[in-house]
Formats: sequence, structure tokens, C-alpha cells
Amino acid sequence: MSSDQIIPTVQVDEAVKVTSGTKFVNDKGITAIKNGIKASARDPQIEVKRKPSWLRIKATHGTRYKEVKGTVHEHKLSTVCEEAMCPNINECWSSGTATIMLMGDTCTRACRFCAVNTGNPKGWLDLEEPEHTANSVKLMNLKYLVLTSVNRDDLPDGGAEHYANVVRKVIEMNPDTNVEVLTPDFQGVFEHVETVVDSGIAVFAQNVETVKRLTHPVRDPRSSYEQTMAVLEHAKKYRPDVLTKTSVMLGLGETDEEILETLDDLRAINVDIVTFGQYLQPTVNHLPIDRYVTPEQFETYRQWGLDKGFLEVVSGALVRSSYRAEQVLQKNNVGLG
Repeated sequence: MSSDQIIPTVQVDEAVKVTSGTKFVNDKGITAIKNGIKASARDPQIEVKRKPSWLRIKATHGTRYKEVKGTVHEHKLSTVCEEAMCPNINECWSSGTATIMLMGDTCTRACRFCAVNTGNPKGWLDLEEPEHTANSVKLMNLKYLVLTSVNRDDLPDGGAEHYANVVRKVIEMNPDTNVEVLTPDFQGVFEHVETVVDSGIAVFAQNVETVKRLTHPVRDPRSSYEQTMAVLEHAKKYRPDVLTKTSVMLGLGETDEEILETLDDLRAINVDIVTFGQYLQPTVNHLPIDRYVTPEQFETYRQWGLDKGFLEVVSGALVRSSYRAEQVLQKNNVGLG
């Protein structure tokens, strides 16, 4: 999938049902269900980690958030924000920003950090999705829209023309809305990248996900560090006026030296925006967490990026690639203090 993880890890102090490789843990007895079988948390195949204090948030919902949520539910709209149980939903919705996922819920790739369904959609597309998406944006009165999707290697162009059709329809019906796309890598075919970049977007994003050494096993074999870099580089060269963006998950075993190397590689191809967030293990079948990155470390990585000349570096445990995405166009400094 082209976006960040969409299902949070299960922790000792919360009860969450994970839809793939089901696991249920709570602090009242600490039990787990794995593949439909109730098991003890002492099961060596089940790793239960305590969530550090900085990963716990207290939700506060303002008037704007409640208005957006009411519209979403009344009209049965679908957003990644709710379906992914994003911890930043209140802050983003309150600022008029939301993320919508295109082209279904089945990805043709199987990255080991992501809990999205893997399979072959066999060319299926919802041809009414451009109009439905544009209507959703209008109903939600969004000022900034992030469009993302699963990988669709089953389509000849990876879904590039579909992306472009959605963007054009959204802008036609919502001329004051800025659009960011977080796309697949289109198998490195620059023509397909150009199709999306020409559609009227403000920001083009493709996630490198992790440092070069960890690309495999973290990402699907069909994805690569070099391919993502090439896609981002071409998008910027082709349309210098469009901002380019990528996201890196931390906590997978990367070193500080490798983070610096990644920042240097991204800066060398003129990527404008980088986000850093904490990797959270979706299920027991996914890659384990190597470390919890502290808020102080996240701030250090952010400063490294700013010192290297990035337009913005958003860095924090709960940051996901679309976090407060609209602020970069306002030239705001997205601090997390």
C-alpha cells in the first residue's frame, strides 16, 4: 500500500480488535486471540509491549470536528481517518483536512508493515468514484484533501488515470480545495507519474517508508528505495511547481547514520517535505517494533531535516504522512511541542 500503516498495534493497556490475524489484548486478564484461537499472552508468538506515555493521547472534539463527523456519517462517506483509527483525526478534521482512499481496499503488494488486504482486484475500478469523491469533499467542506490508495499493479497504468480523473473532478466541484496525492510508485513508469502530476495537484507524495538497508524485508519485493527515489525525482523535475513529499517510519531497526543518509538522498533530489512517525506493529504476523522513538529523538531528526534545507519536516510518534498536511501550503512550521 502507498500510505502509512492503517491499523495500530495492540497494547497492554487498551483493547483493540485487529482485522487481519486477529489479536485482542486488554489489561484485565491480558488474553489474546490469534487465528481464532484464544491464547495466553505468554505465548512466545505473541509479543505484548507496553505503550510509552507519549503514545497515549486524550481525544478532545471541537465543533468543527463534530460537524465533519456528522456529515461523514449522515452521508455514509468513507475516510482513511476513521477507518484507520488515526490518532490525529480531531486535529485534522478541525482544520478542514481529511484523507480518502481510492481504488478499493485490496492491495496487489504485501509489505510486512501494513495490514491492508492483499490480493488481485483483477482490474476492478469504481468508475463513479471521481464524482462520489468530489461530492464528499463538497459535503465535508474540506479546504485540503489528501488522496491515497492501495497499489494496483493489476491495472496497466497502476491507476494513474483514475487518480487524475478524481483530482480533476474534485477541483472542478471544489475550486478552493487543495489536493495532495499519496500514490503508488506506478512501477517506476514516469509517464504514469506525469499523468497524476499534471492533474492539478498541489503536492505529490510517494513514501520511501524506511531506510535503504531495511527496504527489504519491510517493503514488498516489487517496491524499492531506488524506485521511490526515482519517482520523486522525476515528479519534481517534470513539474517544479508541485511540492514533493515522502514519509519514513522509525522503530524498525534503523540507525541515526542511516536516517541522515536517507535525508541526504531525499534532499539531493529536491524533495520538499519529509514526515517521521513511529512504526506500530499491526498484528503478530507483521514486523516487530525494534524501539519506541522518544519525543526528544523525533525533535532531533526534525532539526536535522530543517538544517539540510527541507521546506518542512514533521516529526513525532503519532505523525502520519497526511498529518496537518495543509500547513505546508500556509508556510507554517508544524511544531509538535
